[in-house]
Amino acid sequence: MQTQIQGTTMPVLNVQLEPNESVFSESGELSWMTASIQMMTHTQMGGGGGLFGVLKRVAGGGSIFMTEYRAMQYPGVVSFATKVPGHIVPVPVGPGQEYLVHRHGFLCATPQVTIGVGFQQSLGAGIFGGDGFLLQRIAGGGTAWLELSGELNQKDLAPGEVLRVHPGHVGAFQASVGFQIMTVPGIKNMIFGGDGIFLAVLQGPGTVWLQTLPISRLAHQISEYLPRPESRQVGPAAGGALLGGIVGSILGGDQ
Repeated sequence: MQTQIQGTTMPVLNVQLEPNESVFSESGELSWMTASIQMMTHTQMGGGGGLFGVLKRVAGGGSIFMTEYRAMQYPGVVSFATKVPGHIVPVPVGPGQEYLVHRHGFLCATPQVTIGVGFQQSLGAGIFGGDGFLLQRIAGGGTAWLELSGELNQKDLAPGEVLRVHPGHVGAFQASVGFQIMTVPGIKNMIFGGDGIFLAVLQGPGTVWLQTLPISRLAHQISEYLPRPESRQVGPAAGGALLGGIVGSILGGDQ
């Protein structure tokens, strides 16, 4: 198996497979492939885990279906492009080399890599995209490729070193890094700070990859330019809508 990452702003991962080699991704990730590649859709890949493993993956924000891409009689190439401007990061997976990744961050992997729930915080579920704050856990053995949006800032945390991050900028980190969600201290900071009311706290040792362009923040910026249906609400209904908009602006956390 040989791989090549091409491009800068919108990169693509090209995976050249020899006969009987394969990689897998969540359904819908394929960009293009040669005729010698065969697609097979499964409900589980890698380490398996049966129905429980599937449910864990779905709980972690993943898809119920995984697609395997295998070269049959002849070598072939399968390609996966990023969905937004960003980077593709290859990471080795094995004992002591497990990772937690934001829920849209898994691109593809070799067959023995597993995906499951890594972290789920129900507090503020209405703030973090409606589903709570979710991280997927990448384990097993092999190689995984991660899709992180925007530019990357890689930090190697020393033992006990603490980094506080807006949750949307957490791209991935090694499983050795401690992780928790905390509320921003101080009522003035919550109401007038403009940065949301939650922070992710990461504690070393381990490597952290921060992303500069959370997908939810990009969607929020684009939404301001989308046409909206005219509203003629007046009275209490209009006041409620205005209050809801103000509260949403204050709480506006990203994932």
